[in-house]
Amino acid sequence: MPKTLPPFFAAVLLLAVIAMPVRAAENLRIATFAGGCFWCVEADFDKVLGVVRTISGFTGGTLANPTYRQTSAGGTGHREAVQIYFDPEKVSYAALLEIFWRSVDPTDKGGQFCDRGESYGTAIFTHSPEQRRLATASKRTLQESRALPIVTPIENLGRFFPAEEYHQNFYKKSPVRYNFYRFNCGRNARVKALWGKDAYRGIPAH
Repeated sequence: MPKTLPPFFAAVLLLAVIAMPVRAAENLRIATFAGGCFWCVEADFDKVLGVVRTISGFTGGTLANPTYRQTSAGGTGHREAVQIYFDPEKVSYAALLEIFWRSVDPTDKGGQFCDRGESYGTAIFTHSPEQRRLATASKRTLQESRALPIVTPIENLGRFFPAEEYHQNFYKKSPVRYNFYRFNCGRNARVKALWGKDAYRGIPAH
């Protein structure tokens, strides 16, 4: 058996290997959700099968390149949000919507849990007419089936600004501080009280 490939086949194989990450990246889709503290939204969706990565940031307002301090102080119009890169062959946008609803309190128009103010409000930011259609249908179904006063707006995505680096993957960088915050903010308790056995449905090991 020859120990090396003929030059032509070796070149074809090399090109195929180089192209694989590019094709994989092109196949990914993005969902953008605001669900209160982006540390928690990021931590939840990172567990979902088919989610490749998440980015915490700000969107919905008018101020360019906002900082966390500016956004949390209010007045920028921005919400804390997370961009979720996912493989549509493993998880659909519709499935992510169902997970989103059951990991937040969409009836709270003043913020989320212990975090109050516009920057902590829930929202779905759509990237396309198809996402808007799915999000609108999902919200309508939820309102009709659960009789809940859903206040979460559905908006077209504008510019998304990534948050400062120390916020990215915060739950991994500072697990003690993160878990202490999440427990004391009452997030899990409220979600479970609102959704019962359906709380965090679709998020493994929650």
